[in-house]
Amino acid sequence: MPLAALLARIRRLVPRSDDQHYDEIVRSFGDGTLRPPPTPMTDGELARAIAEFLKEQPSSKSVAVLGRRLDPSSPV
Repeated sequence: MPLAALLARIRRLVPRSDDQHYDEIVRSFGDGTLRPPPTPMTDGELARAIAEFLKEQPSSKSVAVLGRRLDPSSPV
């Protein structure tokens, strides 16, 4: 899945009130901290990963947790 399509799906799951979370996701994909999932995720899987990420303030730790949810083989 192209990154733009994945970000569009994520944008729909992140409320506007949590824009700092969305901005951190975009930055993390841009700098290579996050990688797109190697296989497509269902909307439910992606929603659960994003909901977990939204529970914490954006940080290197919360980005790492999201990274492992998106790509379990991620070294983050």
